[in-house]
Amino acid sequence: MKIIAINGSPNKEGNTHQALAYMSDILKPHGIDTEIVHIGKKAVQGCTACYSCLKRDAKGCIFDDGVNEAAEKIKKAEGIILGSPNYWGGIAGSFKAYLDRLFFSNYGPWLSGKAAGLAVVTRRSGGVGVVHQLTNYLMMSQAVIAPSPYWALAHGMMAGELMKDDEGMQTLREHSHSMAWLIKMINAAKDTVEKPQPEKKVRTNFIR
Repeated sequence: MKIIAINGSPNKEGNTHQALAYMSDILKPHGIDTEIVHIGKKAVQGCTACYSCLKRDAKGCIFDDGVNEAAEKIKKAEGIILGSPNYWGGIAGSFKAYLDRLFFSNYGPWLSGKAAGLAVVTRRSGGVGVVHQLTNYLMMSQAVIAPSPYWALAHGMMAGELMKDDEGMQTLREHSHSMAWLIKMINAAKDTVEKPQPEKKVRTNFIR
């Protein structure tokens, strides 16, 4: 079993990475491997609404900067974790551009029924807004978000400080165990419990 964790922080070894690595350590004894994908410091192209990705023979987004590669990894995995720092009460701009294209260019059942988790890092406050923003992507993709005893975030500014947030680390720890439990439940039921069948999409625009 495998999970793809996406580090949405420009800092490769910062607190967001450490939160994801910590969750990876918790998942390992459950027989779940985690691959952390770091989006990096380079500029990420935002979605241009060209809709090329929705054409019949399209193989993802037309911009080749790691988004398509990550999507293929996620499609083969049992779950996904989105990790992000708090930038002004939301996710970093580069991560927003990355996720917009990742989720739109693969719009459909690619995450439906798969386990999902979060790891948010904030200095003091504003982290709940990041949690909500990341949750929007997961809910609209019909992923199954693992239970958590609190918002899945921990506090820290300098690299390593989040490890001193005992409650935050406990939350990430319990969230990780819940994610492992969820993956096992989904795998155990996949041959006996039928997934809901998607209906043909009805689009109602409010301009007539």
